[in-house]
Amino acid sequence: MKTFQTSVTKTFGILTSGGDCPGLNAAIRGVCRAAITRYNMKVIGFAEGYRGLIKGECRELHLEDFTGILTQGGTILGASREKPFKAQPNVNTSKVEQDKVLAIKENYRKLGLDCIVTLGGNGTHRTAYNLAMEGLNVLGLPKTIDNDIMGTDRSFGFNSALAIATDAIDRLHSTAQSHSRVMVIELMGNKAGWLALYAGVASGGDVILIPEIPYDIKNIARHLDERTKQGKSFSIVVVAEGALSVAEERMDKKDRKKYRAETVNPSIGYRVAREIEAETGMETRATVLGYVQRGGIPSATDRILATSFGTAAAELLARGEYGRMVALAGNDITSVPLSIPAEKIKNIPRDHHMIDTALSMGTCFGNKE
Repeated sequence: MKTFQTSVTKTFGILTSGGDCPGLNAAIRGVCRAAITRYNMKVIGFAEGYRGLIKGECRELHLEDFTGILTQGGTILGASREKPFKAQPNVNTSKVEQDKVLAIKENYRKLGLDCIVTLGGNGTHRTAYNLAMEGLNVLGLPKTIDNDIMGTDRSFGFNSALAIATDAIDRLHSTAQSHSRVMVIELMGNKAGWLALYAGVASGGDVILIPEIPYDIKNIARHLDERTKQGKSFSIVVVAEGALSVAEERMDKKDRKKYRAETVNPSIGYRVAREIEAETGMETRATVLGYVQRGGIPSATDRILATSFGTAAAELLARGEYGRMVALAGNDITSVPLSIPAEKIKNIPRDHHMIDTALSMGTCFGNKE
């Protein structure tokens, strides 16, 4: 007869919220297999993120549910961007929020949950923290290809997206060279430019534009002109979707939103391509990778990280250490209070070593260096 280790948590719920990314299934598998096989916990899986938690759409998960999912992309639980603490337009905010939170509390109580494990990004962890403030036990696991979650050095999904983005840029090199063009490649990263920075360095990008360093198109034009004078007939420009100009940085939020609505059409990559062509006369093309970056199977690195996060979460559940997010600190798996990822976005520091690495390679960030 198998002997299980002692666990404070007997039953917990698990959900995946926000956008999908590689490694979600590996993380689900890591949490649940460890919780069941080592601690004999009961696991309730909620469908489509917080929406399932609100509506009570769930089922008990068993070991056979995790067979073969380590290498699968997406999430077996489904996901949504439901935000219980943010009302829909034209609806009484306080009433909607109250109803949703009350529904979550009722389902939590009715199912006999000791904790809810949430897998997601910044929005997911803000909601998780708010639920903890409402008196529920919650644990978080950080996932996002943007790598912008405070409290962890890396989130799972980032490494897979980096490999996909780098491969795509590598492929565009040949077209750029064959046709002597400037190729602009837009990557995800609305608030932070980790993916664009790392993919740009990995692929030898000539220009990298990220939200943390506002650009001046004239600086970019000078850099590209200099490359032409050096006999280099093509250039690669890597742009994070949240990149902005120096002029936009000076605007208040309202004016910037209006300006971007008028100029970012259909997306920032196309605007930058138009600006470059107008400023330099060089033939310029834009490519937007979009959801390709988030799809497909997770890399080996993300499988390992997601699994490690999952088993660490199972240990926290067993010890009854709630209100925390599993995190990576250097090479160590640890955890931080949910208040940390709930606070703000993790942006790239201007003195980050990867920015200096790129500058040492002659990369232009569109600013005055």
